[in-house]
Amino acid sequence: MSLSDELKRIFDSDRALRMAEHGLLRHKDAVELVALLERETEHALTMEDRTEGTMRLERLADLCAQVPGPRMTDALIAILNDPEPRVRVAAGEALRDLGYERYAELARGIERSLDRKADGLAMSELPWVLAEIAEPSALALIRRFLDHPSADVVAAAIESLAQLRDPESIPDLERFIHDARVVTIEDFEDEDKTTLGDLAADALDIVR
Repeated sequence: MSLSDELKRIFDSDRALRMAEHGLLRHKDAVELVALLERETEHALTMEDRTEGTMRLERLADLCAQVPGPRMTDALIAILNDPEPRVRVAAGEALRDLGYERYAELARGIERSLDRKADGLAMSELPWVLAEIAEPSALALIRRFLDHPSADVVAAAIESLAQLRDPESIPDLERFIHDARVVTIEDFEDEDKTTLGDLAADALDIVR
């Protein structure tokens, strides 16, 4: 097969994908579609074939974000908990887009996760999503992450407050100035250990 034929196959596959997605999402208000996406998300998260599971979760993140309702927001947060970085990037971007379009749905989904005291990677990612969208209620939601028992989640919340740059967060950050819990901070490909106190001090320098 020639290079031209290979390229044509890519174009044809992309066209077929777009048409299939359009056909599926015509039923975005259908209870059956919500149940299907929810079921497929649960299945993909537990697949032994992680290559296939990763591929499905990346696609499901995009689809779930386009279907309204609390169950789809919860599914996106579940995808955000996957250990594969590519999947978390896809879910984070989908949640960010959801927040820009239907912020109340995102906020309520995050509140549900906090209310049930959820743990895992997603809880360290959600404060960043909130800070990037920067809605007026973001500060109140990020504050709740500061009370999470995981030091890693607290660290993410502190850094997110620095990104938010809201002076009203100064008292929240001052609470952690003497917190000696050690966390690992990822900076691109590097990792560095620091304390929550040092993170809070750096955040205060930015916010003040």
